[in-house]
Amino acid sequence: MSAVAIPCQSSNCPNGHPPSRLECPTCNKLGIKGSFFCGQDCFKANSPGKTHKIIHDIATPRQPLLDDPNINKDGTFNPFGTFKFTGTLRPVYPLSPRRIVPDHIPRPDYAQDGIPTSENRRAGQPPKILTPEEQDKMRNVCKLAREVLDIAAAAIRPGITTDEIDAIVHEATIERGAYPSPLNYRGFPKSVCTSVNEVICHGIPDKRKLQEGDIINIDVTLYKDGYHGDLNETYPVGRVDDDSKRLMRTARKCLGEAIKLCKPGALFRDLGKTIEPIARANGCSVVRTYCGHGINDLFHCAPNVPHYAKNKAVGTMKPGMCFTIEPMINLGHWDLEHWPDDWTSVTIDGKRSAQFEETLLITETGVEVLTAGKPREDLQ
Repeated sequence: MSAVAIPCQSSNCPNGHPPSRLECPTCNKLGIKGSFFCGQDCFKANSPGKTHKIIHDIATPRQPLLDDPNINKDGTFNPFGTFKFTGTLRPVYPLSPRRIVPDHIPRPDYAQDGIPTSENRRAGQPPKILTPEEQDKMRNVCKLAREVLDIAAAAIRPGITTDEIDAIVHEATIERGAYPSPLNYRGFPKSVCTSVNEVICHGIPDKRKLQEGDIINIDVTLYKDGYHGDLNETYPVGRVDDDSKRLMRTARKCLGEAIKLCKPGALFRDLGKTIEPIARANGCSVVRTYCGHGINDLFHCAPNVPHYAKNKAVGTMKPGMCFTIEPMINLGHWDLEHWPDDWTSVTIDGKRSAQFEETLLITETGVEVLTAGKPREDLQ
């Protein structure tokens, strides 16, 4: 079968558009069919003109995001490129898919839809007094939570991503037959909170690699047998500067001294009177926006436990109460703002923040630290 003759495609062919076989090489590469000319002279006369080059521009595959400074060569990106960050830390997306919890593991009421219905129903009620059986369940879940945190902490090193730490926490949690309490709590997308440098709390694990000199807070909560156990610590990544060491030691001391006050009859509002002077004496400030909280079969409930002085917290400690103390201590100002993800809380001035948290049980004679771990040499 003979080939079909194609007339010259030049808009101003001087030869009357005769049958032509000279094809534009650029059009051929781009897959544009029928771009033929009757000769070199006709092609050259047409090619330099803007009309034919427009065809090339339209057909050329484009990847405009590669020119975006928020897009990295490996495909990761900063989703909040126009946001005015307070510090140097940036999110590194995309986030990994939500991790799966096996069906046989019991889960809290918010696991499916993100709504803590039980918390909402019991809002405003006084702190719960746990029975001896409930206290034993709290002891068990808090012991497991400490194990998981220690496993995650052992993985900290330059080059690991916070998403990889999230995977470690998730796997260690389900290996213990527990549910990672942060997962889908009010829509939180991950199984642990990882807060780096100027992030105060609620950092979302992503693809950013930890760097030598960073500090990172890992906040672990497990749900097992109907009860939650919650704790966190801040760790150095390799060698850190003296300010970061001072900050972490101050935050740990604030928590330790506050725990010493806990016993039946102590006032929740008095904890801040001890915490804030320690922070100030070390050139730091106490975050006011977030506080400790009651914890039992609910992730967050009464009492509220502020960490700053002159607060107006109500309530007296009684045997059988479980709650957390978790002072957030900043190198700079105490105020904060949030990233557009509506979770990540950062210092208003971009300076670093550290936090330590324990779950406590008030006993007849004092206090039991349910999430207690071994003392760390770097905090002495």
